[in-house]
Amino acid sequence: MAGCSSSNTPSKRIPEAQVRSMGQQAADVPDEMSVLAIKSKYLLKDSTQTKVFLYVDAYKGKNRMSVETFLASYNLNYVIYSDYGTRDRLGYGNVKLSAENVQLKDEKIVVTYEFDSPKKDQGVLLSELSQIGTLKKVLNDLTIPFGQQQTNDVYAIFDLQSNIPLQRHYVRTSETILINSLQQKTTPLQVFYYSHDFDPAGSPMNTSAKSGAPTLNIDSSFTILSGKAIRFEKEGLYNIFADTTQQEGMGILVVNDRFPKTTQPELLLEPLLYMSTNTEIKEIQTSENYKKSLDKYWLSLMNGNAPLAQQTIQNFYARVEDANNLFTTYKEGWKTDKGMIFIVLGPPDKVQRSKDKEVWTYTQRGNAQNVNFTFNRRNNQFVDDHYELVRYAEYQPIWYPAVEAWRNGIIR
Repeated sequence: MAGCSSSNTPSKRIPEAQVRSMGQQAADVPDEMSVLAIKSKYLLKDSTQTKVFLYVDAYKGKNRMSVETFLASYNLNYVIYSDYGTRDRLGYGNVKLSAENVQLKDEKIVVTYEFDSPKKDQGVLLSELSQIGTLKKVLNDLTIPFGQQQTNDVYAIFDLQSNIPLQRHYVRTSETILINSLQQKTTPLQVFYYSHDFDPAGSPMNTSAKSGAPTLNIDSSFTILSGKAIRFEKEGLYNIFADTTQQEGMGILVVNDRFPKTTQPELLLEPLLYMSTNTEIKEIQTSENYKKSLDKYWLSLMNGNAPLAQQTIQNFYARVEDANNLFTTYKEGWKTDKGMIFIVLGPPDKVQRSKDKEVWTYTQRGNAQNVNFTFNRRNNQFVDDHYELVRYAEYQPIWYPAVEAWRNGIIR
């Protein structure tokens, strides 16, 4: 999720954040500069200082923008509001951009800056990147709980080559990482391991009350040291605590080396539940050869048209990969409510975000117009960005035609 918006006029207050749609492409105009998305992360240095990392997808034409071009082309300002929809400012400032606080990391421009934390329990940080000499601006909003010191607020995942935190909840079994704070002290951290395989999202039309949260059993626990290299070789969910009296830890999903791609036949089957019948899924599960059964499944849907089947397969699993990249939390992104909607319907045309919810709007899907999907933020012991979809039976007229479009190879 980009978590950004664009505006041609300065903001005097922060309403619900207007977020540009995901999956946008770079500008086709040669040498035109554009910022397509900003992701952000904060770390509390202590009770008085906060450090922010902005991960910027910036292009010049169709090519990734260089640090030098970015520095010559953009200014950065920030405002801290007490909440969404208020004019109450807790702080503001201009960030001088230089080679010291602007770096290139994983093809993204990463901007780092610090500010004095306001003496409030929580605030909303609005970062504004403006292109010099134009009215083009891109905004990013970030809720920061200044009054708490949960593990997630203080510690982050780093690789061995950079002082920039990884902007994701997952690591691969082959990756060696550091769990570290800005103070870089060697501190014991308690780790709880869960081998539990979490369920995929349920139908958006299933309004039945949930039977309750499943009971998770801790499979093992051990202690690591912050700032010391570590590699988690067993796939599963790891929850890390600096203080075990706290309710929320820092969840890390350890995945196979090919993630976010899905390539193994058994794993290729799983996301198909969003567009298949129970009978079709069971038939593949009980077959002796997953690969042949999957090929038969796709060819059958496309009436034997092999090129159409191949193109539809590529399109479908590209969506699955994007969902894994965008939405992985304590479980794979394709399993989340957001991931499910994204895979079947594609990127929303507009996103509105407030403190505790996001609303995705699809302006045109089939015969339906301006359909909204609301995701409410829910407390979660592993991550701070867990959202659940508000389900309605009325989604049927948009959902079933979209599924049928996949089954007919119409999705492009």
